Amino acid sequence: MWSRWLASVCLAVFTASPAQVDRSPLLIDTHNDVPLRVIRGADIGPRSASGHTDLARLREGGVGAVFFSAYVAPGYVKQNRSANRGLEMIDTIRHDIVARHPEHFVLALTADDIEAARRQGKIAALIGVEGGHAIEDSLRLLRSFHALGARYLTLTHSNTNNWADSSGDINDPKVQHHNGLTDFGRQVIAEMNRLGMIVDISHVSDKTFLDVLEVSKAPVFASHSSCRALADDRRNMTDEMIRALAAKGGVIQINFNPGFLTKRKSPPANLEDVVAHIEHAVKVGGMDAVGIGSDFDGIDETPVGLEDVSKFPALTRALLARGYSPADIGKIYGGNTLRLMRAVEAAARR
Repeated sequence: MWSRWLASVCLAVFTASPAQVDRSPLLIDTHNDVPLRVIRGADIGPRSASGHTDLARLREGGVGAVFFSAYVAPGYVKQNRSANRGLEMIDTIRHDIVARHPEHFVLALTADDIEAARRQGKIAALIGVEGGHAIEDSLRLLRSFHALGARYLTLTHSNTNNWADSSGDINDPKVQHHNGLTDFGRQVIAEMNRLGMIVDISHVSDKTFLDVLEVSKAPVFASHSSCRALADDRRNMTDEMIRALAAKGGVIQINFNPGFLTKRKSPPANLEDVVAHIEHAVKVGGMDAVGIGSDFDGIDETPVGLEDVSKFPALTRALLARGYSPADIGKIYGGNTLRLMRAVEAAARR
């Protein structure tokens, strides 16, 4: 009886009563790229016929918190504008999303802030900087981004930077690689630990990942990666990597990019493929090591059945049908991320 009641709450839209919202699983998506649309002039408020994210669909999907990506494309390195672009992207999240819709969004800096937003019936908006080149090899800029609200840094994008190797160009002989992290890269990790900023290892090379685990004094996560055993792509994590991440208290946040879910072309990637990656990650790393990092609005295609942020209830139904309890789903949807955030925050206080 309890499971059936809570399952119905899981599937309710976010506009349910405050009591229901307080008892339903808190859904935290750790990677959403809608700021790319917003900075070009889109308003996240009204329902849109394009893209994957807007306020109406976030509410329908029951999304309680979003790490909006302050993505800095590799091309800004050549223009010597990486930090400038990072600042622009952070500002569009703070100004054009949160400040423009204060009745719906609140900027969150901590795990407690996320839960406070939930109690207020608002969506917690968090900032993650995607692309370590954004700090332009400066710990001062790293601290500035943190002061503006950035709570994670994706160490690389598809490009190797001056202090960390990427998975995206690891086989390119024209790129100068470092065999993982450089000494400065280790300083970046140490400073992020001191600040209480989550180290994000999505996009990094396997060796960089291993170096990060060795150096970091706090748990790390993959903000939007899936399982290499199911889809052989360097952007995904091997079973060995998932186990090592889990052993250090980390979380793999499953990416919805069809190319990272399956190499099958027909039929196209679908909701069941996402469930398969969640199940595999749980089997390998344990229930405490899995979360959601959709990559919505950062991907050209979406899985059939998970076309946008409004479709999360379909994922809930699929997980319930596979035997996951509401408590399990609560961990996957947000509990594991909150636990990791609190561990990162605690490490910063030590």
